[in-house]
Amino acid sequence: MEIGIKVAPHHVKWETLLEVAQIADQVEIFHQFWNFDHFYPIKGDTNGPCLEAWVTLTGIAQATNRIRIGCMVNGVHYRHPAVLANMASALDIVSQGRFELGLGAGWNELESGAYGIELGSLKERFDRFDEALIVISSLLAEENTSFSGKYYTLQEARNEPKGPQQPLPICIGGTGEKRTLRSVANHASHWNLPMFEDQQFKQKYDILKAHCEKAGNNIDRIKISTHVFVEQDTTSPSIISEILHQNHLGIDQSILYFQPPIHLKQVEQLTNALMSEFR
Repeated sequence: MEIGIKVAPHHVKWETLLEVAQIADQVEIFHQFWNFDHFYPIKGDTNGPCLEAWVTLTGIAQATNRIRIGCMVNGVHYRHPAVLANMASALDIVSQGRFELGLGAGWNELESGAYGIELGSLKERFDRFDEALIVISSLLAEENTSFSGKYYTLQEARNEPKGPQQPLPICIGGTGEKRTLRSVANHASHWNLPMFEDQQFKQKYDILKAHCEKAGNNIDRIKISTHVFVEQDTTSPSIISEILHQNHLGIDQSILYFQPPIHLKQVEQLTNALMSEFR
Protein backbone atom coordinates (compact mmCIF):
# COMPACT_ATOMS: atom_id res chain seq x y z
CA MET A 1 0.00 0.00 0.00
CA GLU A 2 1.27 3.45 -0.95
CA ILE A 3 0.06 6.84 0.26
CA GLY A 4 0.67 9.95 -1.81
CA ILE A 5 0.07 13.64 -1.21
CA LYS A 6 -1.29 16.01 -3.85
CA VAL A 7 -1.40 19.78 -3.55
CA ALA A 8 -2.58 21.64 -6.62
CA PRO A 9 -0.61 24.87 -7.14
CA HIS A 10 -3.76 27.03 -7.19
CA HIS A 11 -4.91 29.31 -4.37
CA VAL A 12 -1.70 28.54 -2.49
CA LYS A 13 1.56 30.34 -1.81
CA TRP A 14 4.79 28.79 -3.06
CA GLU A 15 6.15 28.66 0.49
CA THR A 16 3.17 26.55 1.63
CA LEU A 17 3.40 24.24 -1.37
CA LEU A 18 7.09 23.71 -0.71
CA GLU A 19 6.62 23.07 2.99
CA VAL A 20 3.96 20.41 2.37
CA ALA A 21 6.31 18.67 -0.06
CA GLN A 22 9.12 18.79 2.49
CA ILE A 23 6.86 17.34 5.20
CA ALA A 24 6.01 14.50 2.83
CA ASP A 25 9.69 13.97 2.03
CA GLN A 26 10.60 13.64 5.71
CA VAL A 27 7.88 11.12 6.57
CA GLU A 28 8.37 7.65 5.13
CA ILE A 29 4.64 6.88 5.20
CA PHE A 30 4.34 9.06 2.08
CA HIS A 31 5.48 7.60 -1.22
CA GLN A 32 4.83 10.37 -3.73
CA PHE A 33 4.11 14.10 -4.06
CA TRP A 34 1.85 15.27 -6.90
CA ASN A 35 0.72 18.62 -8.30
CA PHE A 36 -1.47 19.39 -11.34
CA ASP A 37 -1.01 20.98 -14.76
CA HIS A 38 -3.24 24.03 -15.11
CA PHE A 39 -2.75 27.76 -15.59
CA TYR A 40 -6.08 28.84 -14.09
CA PRO A 41 -7.51 27.53 -10.81
CA ILE A 42 -10.03 24.73 -11.36
CA LYS A 43 -11.75 25.18 -8.01
CA GLY A 44 -13.14 28.37 -6.53
CA ASP A 45 -12.29 31.68 -8.15
CA THR A 46 -10.86 30.93 -11.62
CA ASN A 47 -9.34 34.44 -11.58
CA GLY A 48 -7.23 33.49 -8.58
CA PRO A 49 -3.54 32.56 -8.46
CA CYS A 50 -2.15 29.40 -10.05
CA LEU A 51 1.55 28.48 -10.23
CA GLU A 52 2.97 26.65 -13.25
CA ALA A 53 3.36 22.91 -12.71
CA TRP A 54 6.79 22.07 -14.15
CA VAL A 55 8.65 24.99 -12.59
CA THR A 56 7.22 24.29 -9.13
CA LEU A 57 7.85 20.55 -9.46
CA THR A 58 11.47 21.21 -10.41
CA GLY A 59 11.86 23.42 -7.34
CA ILE A 60 10.37 20.67 -5.19
CA ALA A 61 12.74 18.11 -6.73
CA GLN A 62 15.70 20.21 -5.60
CA ALA A 63 14.25 20.78 -2.11
CA THR A 64 13.56 17.08 -1.40
CA ASN A 65 15.65 13.93 -1.32
CA ARG A 66 13.46 10.84 -0.99
CA ILE A 67 9.88 11.27 -2.13
CA ARG A 68 8.89 10.55 -5.70
CA ILE A 69 7.37 13.46 -7.62
CA GLY A 70 4.96 13.89 -10.49
CA CYS A 71 2.22 15.96 -12.09
CA MET A 72 -1.23 14.42 -12.24
CA VAL A 73 -1.54 14.91 -15.14
CA ASN A 74 0.03 16.97 -17.92
CA GLY A 75 -2.31 18.00 -20.73
CA VAL A 76 -0.45 17.02 -23.92
CA HIS A 77 -1.95 19.87 -25.95
CA TYR A 78 -0.12 22.48 -23.86
CA ARG A 79 3.36 21.43 -25.03
CA HIS A 80 4.74 19.70 -28.10
CA PRO A 81 5.38 16.04 -27.13
CA ALA A 82 9.03 16.25 -28.19
CA VAL A 83 9.53 19.21 -25.86
CA LEU A 84 7.63 17.36 -23.13
CA ALA A 85 9.84 14.27 -23.51
CA ASN A 86 12.96 16.41 -23.15
CA MET A 87 11.50 18.11 -20.07
CA ALA A 88 10.66 14.73 -18.56
CA SER A 89 14.15 13.35 -19.07
CA ALA A 90 15.72 16.50 -17.62
CA LEU A 91 13.49 16.40 -14.53
CA ASP A 92 14.24 12.73 -14.03
CA ILE A 93 17.92 13.66 -13.98
CA VAL A 94 17.39 16.67 -11.68
CA SER A 95 15.34 14.55 -9.25
CA GLN A 96 17.89 11.69 -9.38
CA GLY A 97 15.36 9.21 -10.73
CA ARG A 98 12.34 10.19 -8.63
CA PHE A 99 10.11 11.53 -11.42
CA GLU A 100 6.97 10.00 -12.90
CA LEU A 101 5.42 11.46 -16.06
CA GLY A 102 1.67 11.97 -15.84
CA LEU A 103 -0.16 12.39 -19.15
CA GLY A 104 -3.71 13.19 -20.24
CA ALA A 105 -5.52 14.37 -23.36
CA GLY A 106 -6.49 17.75 -21.87
CA TRP A 107 -9.94 19.12 -21.09
CA ASN A 108 -9.87 22.70 -19.77
CA GLU A 109 -11.66 24.87 -22.32
CA LEU A 110 -11.35 28.08 -20.26
CA GLU A 111 -7.58 28.31 -20.12
CA SER A 112 -7.06 26.76 -23.55
CA GLY A 113 -9.37 29.34 -25.12
CA ALA A 114 -7.85 32.22 -23.17
CA TYR A 115 -4.35 31.36 -24.38
CA GLY A 116 -5.35 30.45 -27.92
CA ILE A 117 -4.19 26.86 -27.46
CA GLU A 118 -6.22 24.55 -29.65
CA LEU A 119 -8.08 21.95 -27.62
CA GLY A 120 -10.38 20.52 -30.27
CA SER A 121 -13.31 18.14 -30.13
CA LEU A 122 -13.22 15.09 -27.89
CA LYS A 123 -12.20 12.90 -30.83
CA GLU A 124 -9.48 15.33 -31.87
CA ARG A 125 -8.12 15.45 -28.31
CA PHE A 126 -7.74 11.69 -28.16
CA ASP A 127 -6.40 11.36 -31.69
CA ARG A 128 -3.74 13.92 -30.71
CA PHE A 129 -3.16 12.07 -27.43
CA ASP A 130 -2.56 8.79 -29.26
CA GLU A 131 0.08 10.43 -31.44
CA ALA A 132 1.69 12.21 -28.49
CA LEU A 133 2.01 8.95 -26.55
CA ILE A 134 3.79 7.28 -29.48
CA VAL A 135 6.16 10.23 -29.85
CA ILE A 136 6.91 10.56 -26.13
CA SER A 137 7.38 6.83 -25.55
CA SER A 138 9.80 6.61 -28.46
CA LEU A 139 11.82 9.69 -27.50
CA LEU A 140 12.16 8.43 -23.92
CA ALA A 141 13.52 5.06 -25.08
CA GLU A 142 15.07 5.27 -28.56
CA GLU A 143 18.14 7.05 -29.88
CA ASN A 144 16.27 8.49 -32.88
CA THR A 145 12.56 8.98 -33.50
CA SER A 146 10.82 9.56 -36.82
CA PHE A 147 7.06 9.94 -36.93
CA SER A 148 4.50 11.29 -39.38
CA GLY A 149 0.97 11.89 -38.14
CA LYS A 150 -1.86 14.37 -38.42
CA TYR A 151 -0.70 16.44 -35.46
CA TYR A 152 3.04 15.77 -35.16
CA THR A 153 5.92 15.13 -37.54
CA LEU A 154 9.43 14.22 -36.38
CA GLN A 155 12.50 13.38 -38.46
CA GLU A 156 15.37 11.56 -36.75
CA ALA A 157 14.56 13.46 -33.56
CA ARG A 158 16.76 12.98 -30.48
CA ASN A 159 16.26 13.34 -26.75
CA GLU A 160 19.58 13.21 -24.93
CA PRO A 161 20.53 12.70 -22.19
CA LYS A 162 17.81 10.41 -21.01
CA GLY A 163 16.99 10.06 -17.34
CA PRO A 164 18.25 7.34 -15.00
CA GLN A 165 14.92 5.50 -14.98
CA GLN A 166 14.64 3.20 -17.96
CA PRO A 167 11.86 2.98 -18.77
CA LEU A 168 10.57 6.24 -17.31
CA PRO A 169 7.29 5.51 -15.48
CA ILE A 170 4.23 6.94 -17.24
CA CYS A 171 0.92 7.57 -15.48
CA ILE A 172 -2.26 8.11 -17.49
CA GLY A 173 -5.31 9.50 -15.75
CA GLY A 174 -8.95 9.08 -16.73
CA THR A 175 -11.80 6.61 -17.14
CA GLY A 176 -12.69 6.62 -20.84
CA GLU A 177 -13.38 3.02 -21.71
CA LYS A 178 -12.58 3.08 -25.44
CA ARG A 179 -9.60 5.41 -25.66
CA THR A 180 -8.10 6.27 -22.25
CA LEU A 181 -7.99 2.77 -20.80
CA ARG A 182 -6.66 1.42 -24.09
CA SER A 183 -3.84 3.98 -23.87
CA VAL A 184 -3.10 2.87 -20.30
CA ALA A 185 -2.79 -0.74 -21.47
CA ASN A 186 -0.49 0.21 -24.34
CA HIS A 187 1.74 2.88 -22.81
CA ALA A 188 1.45 3.27 -19.03
CA SER A 189 2.84 1.66 -15.91
CA HIS A 190 0.33 3.54 -13.73
CA TRP A 191 -3.39 4.28 -14.08
CA ASN A 192 -5.02 7.03 -12.04
CA LEU A 193 -8.76 6.81 -11.40
CA PRO A 194 -9.61 10.47 -10.62
CA MET A 195 -12.55 9.75 -8.33
CA PHE A 196 -13.20 6.54 -6.43
CA GLU A 197 -16.53 4.73 -6.31
CA ASP A 198 -16.67 1.00 -5.67
CA GLN A 199 -18.81 -0.15 -8.57
CA GLN A 200 -17.26 2.21 -11.10
CA PHE A 201 -13.78 1.04 -10.13
CA LYS A 202 -14.71 -2.60 -10.59
CA GLN A 203 -16.25 -1.86 -13.99
CA LYS A 204 -13.29 0.19 -15.24
CA TYR A 205 -10.81 -2.35 -13.89
CA ASP A 206 -12.45 -5.15 -15.89
CA ILE A 207 -12.34 -3.02 -19.05
CA LEU A 208 -8.69 -2.13 -18.48
CA LYS A 209 -7.92 -5.82 -17.95
CA ALA A 210 -9.52 -6.65 -21.30
CA HIS A 211 -7.45 -3.93 -23.03
CA CYS A 212 -4.32 -5.31 -21.38
CA GLU A 213 -5.06 -8.83 -22.57
CA LYS A 214 -5.59 -7.56 -26.11
CA ALA A 215 -2.32 -5.61 -25.94
CA GLY A 216 -0.42 -8.60 -24.56
CA ASN A 217 0.11 -6.80 -21.27
CA ASN A 218 -0.48 -8.00 -17.70
CA ILE A 219 -2.70 -5.71 -15.65
CA ASP A 220 -0.72 -6.69 -12.54
CA ARG A 221 2.19 -4.67 -13.96
CA ILE A 222 0.09 -1.48 -13.82
CA LYS A 223 -0.08 0.47 -10.58
CA ILE A 224 -3.56 1.80 -9.79
CA SER A 225 -4.13 5.00 -7.83
CA THR A 226 -7.04 7.19 -6.88
CA HIS A 227 -7.71 10.27 -4.77
CA VAL A 228 -8.90 10.76 -1.22
CA PHE A 229 -10.21 14.32 -1.12
CA VAL A 230 -9.22 16.25 2.00
CA GLU A 231 -11.40 19.25 2.81
CA GLN A 232 -11.03 21.58 5.79
CA ASP A 233 -13.51 19.57 7.87
CA THR A 234 -12.29 16.09 6.85
CA THR A 235 -11.32 14.00 9.87
CA SER A 236 -8.29 11.74 10.19
CA PRO A 237 -10.35 8.62 11.05
CA SER A 238 -12.43 9.03 7.88
CA ILE A 239 -9.25 9.37 5.80
CA ILE A 240 -7.72 6.26 7.34
CA SER A 241 -10.94 4.33 6.79
CA GLU A 242 -11.07 5.34 3.12
CA ILE A 243 -7.42 4.39 2.53
CA LEU A 244 -8.01 0.95 4.04
CA HIS A 245 -11.18 0.51 1.99
CA GLN A 246 -9.48 1.46 -1.27
CA ASN A 247 -6.55 -0.81 -0.57
CA HIS A 248 -8.87 -3.71 0.22
CA LEU A 249 -10.56 -3.31 -3.18
CA GLY A 250 -7.28 -3.22 -5.11
CA ILE A 251 -6.02 0.38 -5.11
CA ASP A 252 -2.23 0.49 -4.89
CA GLN A 253 -1.77 4.20 -4.09
CA SER A 254 -4.26 6.39 -2.23
CA ILE A 255 -3.48 10.05 -2.90
CA LEU A 256 -4.51 12.59 -0.26
CA TYR A 257 -5.70 15.49 -2.39
CA PHE A 258 -5.71 18.56 -0.14
CA GLN A 259 -8.29 21.11 -1.27
CA PRO A 260 -7.65 24.86 -0.85
CA PRO A 261 -7.18 26.67 1.39
CA ILE A 262 -4.20 24.62 2.55
CA HIS A 263 -3.49 24.70 6.30
CA LEU A 264 -0.17 23.26 7.44
CA LYS A 265 -1.66 22.37 10.81
CA GLN A 266 -4.16 20.04 9.12
CA VAL A 267 -1.39 18.46 7.03
CA GLU A 268 0.69 17.86 10.17
CA GLN A 269 -2.23 16.45 12.18
CA LEU A 270 -3.20 14.04 9.42
CA THR A 271 0.43 13.02 8.96
CA ASN A 272 0.72 12.17 12.66
CA ALA A 273 -2.49 10.14 12.53
CA LEU A 274 -1.29 8.19 9.51
CA MET A 275 2.06 7.48 11.14
CA SER A 276 0.32 6.13 14.23
CA GLU A 277 -1.95 3.91 12.13
CA PHE A 278 0.38 2.55 9.45
CA ARG A 279 3.97 2.75 10.74
